[in-house]
Amino acid sequence: MNKINFKISELIHSEIAERCKISNMPDIKSLDNILNLIVYCLQPIRDVIAKPMIISSGYRSKALNKKVGGSVNSQHLSGQAVDFTVKNMKPDEIINIIKKNNIEFDQLINEYDRWVHVSFNIEKNRKQILYIK
Repeated sequence: MNKINFKISELIHSEIAERCKISNMPDIKSLDNILNLIVYCLQPIRDVIAKPMIISSGYRSKALNKKVGGSVNSQHLSGQAVDFTVKNMKPDEIINIIKKNNIEFDQLINEYDRWVHVSFNIEKNRKQILYIK
């Protein structure tokens, strides 16, 4: 097996949750989704980019998602999504690399040209690419 560059803890960690004393512990189904996201989506992206990915938001409990103003349908709630950046890379560059390398994903979103939101659904990936300006 190839090296895995991600830890579950970095996809669960939230400074806002800590500061506001909000529990951000996922249930077993969300943990399973986080593992699938790492193995089938994030690690393949990391392997082709060959640079560290900085996770700014991963799993969010309902209370945390509400606190940060996340969508009630957010895939962050189920452990299926992360927001990330890569130093010295623009979101469009990252999205193009993911597309070019046929990496599985459900949604790829360039959010405000500042970070990439990527999600993965083991049951069915829509391959949606969206831009929020």
